[in-house]
Amino acid sequence: MARTVRLRLWAGLAAGAVIAAVPVAATAASASTGPGSNTLVRVTPGISASSVPGAVPFGTTPASTPETVSFVFKEQNLRQLEASVTGGVKNYVSVGQFAREYGANPALISGLKSYLGKFGITASAYADNVDVVANGTAGEFDQALAVTQHQYKAPAVRGRDGLAGIRAQTFHGTSQDPEVPAYIADSLVAVLGLTDYSPFASQAVHADTSVLKKDSDSTNSCLALTGLPDGCNLPSNFASNYGLDKLYDKGADGSGQTLAIVTLAALDQGAPEYYWNNIADIPATGRTVTVNNVDGGPGAPSDVDGTGETDLDVEQSGGVAPGANVIVYQAPNTDFGFADAFFDAASQNTASTVSSSWGESDTYLQASVAQGVESPGYQAAFDEAYLEMAAQGQSGFVSSADEGAYTATGDLGTTNLSADTPADSPYITAAGGTTLAWSGSLTGTAGTATVDVASQRTWGWDYLWQPVATITGESLTASAESQVVGSGGGFSTIEQRPAYQNEVPGMGEYHAVQYLTPTDYTTVTGTNLVEPTEWSLNPTPGVTSGYSGGRAEPDLSTDADPYSGYLLYEPSAVQSGNAPLEGGWGGTSFVAPQLNGSTAVIDSYLGHRVGLWNPSIYAFATSHNSPFTPLNTAGTSNDNIYYTGNPGTVYNEGSGLGFPNLSKLAADFASES
Repeated sequence: MARTVRLRLWAGLAAGAVIAAVPVAATAASASTGPGSNTLVRVTPGISASSVPGAVPFGTTPASTPETVSFVFKEQNLRQLEASVTGGVKNYVSVGQFAREYGANPALISGLKSYLGKFGITASAYADNVDVVANGTAGEFDQALAVTQHQYKAPAVRGRDGLAGIRAQTFHGTSQDPEVPAYIADSLVAVLGLTDYSPFASQAVHADTSVLKKDSDSTNSCLALTGLPDGCNLPSNFASNYGLDKLYDKGADGSGQTLAIVTLAALDQGAPEYYWNNIADIPATGRTVTVNNVDGGPGAPSDVDGTGETDLDVEQSGGVAPGANVIVYQAPNTDFGFADAFFDAASQNTASTVSSSWGESDTYLQASVAQGVESPGYQAAFDEAYLEMAAQGQSGFVSSADEGAYTATGDLGTTNLSADTPADSPYITAAGGTTLAWSGSLTGTAGTATVDVASQRTWGWDYLWQPVATITGESLTASAESQVVGSGGGFSTIEQRPAYQNEVPGMGEYHAVQYLTPTDYTTVTGTNLVEPTEWSLNPTPGVTSGYSGGRAEPDLSTDADPYSGYLLYEPSAVQSGNAPLEGGWGGTSFVAPQLNGSTAVIDSYLGHRVGLWNPSIYAFATSHNSPFTPLNTAGTSNDNIYYTGNPGTVYNEGSGLGFPNLSKLAADFASES
């Protein structure tokens, strides 16, 4: 996922604090509940300004301040839709068909528009009849929703162990619950947008090559550029490593397809084309890269705000699918922006496949729920967008994060086992990470150390802890605690296990290597959650086993380790004093767009959409000729800083079903036609 973090010698990746959809709950009943009713009831907003760490009000929000607020309705026939999607959709629907079968009653949408219109607010519904986006001023929304918005200043939130946090900012918001007419409230999932606080952060991982010894005389161009023996891979390397080039040989390159990127930072326009033509040696094909500014867009390109994430998403997805058109749905870094971007991609239904690389830990969400800021229905708005995509035959991929089994270290700062959301949605494919085989010598201020990764493994930087300690002179404990980095994975505490996972033998059983034992349990402020905040280190753990419930993620993995990673071209990097072209980039941020591009190639090869991968790939993985290589060796050579392989099975919580042979996978998809 995406956050630029330069941490000592290496960068670890912390999940941004996503504060998103909350189910709407009426707090008062009324005998008059029809469209003519004037009775208002409270609803729970997506984010309360009072929940932002250190936020201090300094005056009321000027009434003329422009605002966008999104009202997300409950989808109808929801259980039927969920069962259809997790079982594998056989007949895709159009957006219009989706709206008629699953969208909200048009009378409710008309009622909401009419009510808001009385205050001068204009509103329009996406074609799916699920998401209604309203535009007005702070004063108009204050009157319509019975709140008073204030201006707030929030300090920067520092990430744990030097990981990047959230920048300081000035924003507007309210600590009050909004009110809407009673007959509408019960049909809403979320009201988003009564604050423009930006909680999301980019999570792409980069090796800090400034402290590595470079060799300008080396014949290895990557070693000369970065000081790393590897880490300068291109989309062509991905295609070769995972069997996609065999589809290229058959003439499939994504032509006739459109893929989409959902992101919260602006694209460096022209950067992907330069990367393809001048770096990746992918000639221009006449395809298009279209930018769609959702809710006004995220503003100008900014390295600090995550433009590198957007650039890499387009470069990698379009590089893997050189014939495909690309649409970039770039939204403000807000709760309503993130949700609306997915609904926009779904309601346009132009792209056959969509990916995103932003998220948060499920523990952060639990804490928000316990504080009364969010509820267990947080996922609802995103789940609904993913359900629509799946029903329409759109594939979808979200990165699984980069803190290994400890995603909450990045946003809440706790050291408990935790997974990523929204990648844990059963209706999206969670993209995890591996490390490719590599070897070399690393040189730092205190000495030199050798590294040898003999074969592709689940990504976890425990293999670097001792070499880093050697070349920096720090203790092994300090090295370990500053590099809790690897493939995000584990069991969701929010989402139930879907049917396609229940059918996999051994699912829920796990093996683990517990290097890090959580300590210093503390009550999370404003909650009854008691979570650890520190670790003790066991450098030579044995293999243990256990069982857990919940949706398991990731679903599959490919290379995400910066040491066997990729080149990134980001012109906006010069804003932070960095070169526009750098090697040594990685993170599951790369995997999601690469699988996105792979889907466009597969769709062009088959001549039709393959839709949500999950029901199919779990069935394929348990067949006699699986297109996946599971990473099922148990032990410290194959883990994500906790979860390791499950011998004799096809799944583990560090890297999912393993890594794919994409040409074999395409053949399996063809057999379903």
